[in-house]
Amino acid sequence: MSETTSASASERAYASIRDRILEGELLPGTMLGEAQLAAEIGVSRTPVRAALARLQDEGWIVIYPQRGALVQGLGERALVELADARLVLESTGAGRLGEDARERLADRLDGSIEAQRAAFADRDVRRFIELTIAFHRSFVEASGNSVLLELNDRLADRQRFVLFASGERLLARCEDIIAEHEDLTRRLRTGDVTGFTATLRLHVSDAYELPVPEHPLETLARDRAR
Repeated sequence: MSETTSASASERAYASIRDRILEGELLPGTMLGEAQLAAEIGVSRTPVRAALARLQDEGWIVIYPQRGALVQGLGERALVELADARLVLESTGAGRLGEDARERLADRLDGSIEAQRAAFADRDVRRFIELTIAFHRSFVEASGNSVLLELNDRLADRQRFVLFASGERLLARCEDIIAEHEDLTRRLRTGDVTGFTATLRLHVSDAYELPVPEHPLETLARDRAR
C-alpha cells in the first residue's frame, strides 16, 4: 500500500469513527476493537490503529493495550468550560463589529434562521445541527481574528457531540432555539452588546442544561445600574 493510500485509509477510518461517536452511534462506555472497526469500515487494522491514536489525542477515546479503545463522553466540568469558552469567543466577536458589519452579518443570519426553520420542518436533525453551529461560528468569524476563529473551530466537534446527545430534547426545543437565534440577531443588529451577551449566556446554558458564569460585561452593566 502506498503512503498516499495509507493516509487516505487512515483519514477515512478517522472520519468514520469520529462521526459515529459525535452522532451518538458509539456511546460513551462502548469498547471498540480494531478488527471489528476495520471490517466495518473496509480497511486494514493499521489505518484504524492510526485513527484511534488520533482520536485519543483529541480526548474522544482511551486506548487500553490488548483490550481495545473506550469511548469517552464530556463530563460536567468539560461542558461548563465549553459553554464558558463559547460565551467569551462569540460575545467578543460580536462586540468588535461596527454598524455596517453588524448589519451585513444580521442580514446573513436572517437567511440562516430561515434555513433552520426548514430543517426543523423536515425533521432533519443533522442539517439543523450544522446550521446551528455555523450560525454561532458567524459571530467569531466576523471579528476577523483568525486566532479566535481557530479556537472556536477546535470546539466544533464538542458542540456537535452535545447537540446530537440531546436527541429528542433538541427537536422539542427547536422552536425555542430559533426564537433565541432571532433575539441574538436583533440585539446584534442594534449593537446591544450587553443584551447580546446575556441572551447568549442563557441560550448556551439552556442547551447544555448547566449554569454558565456571567460574562464580565454583564457584571459591569449590573454594577453600573445600581
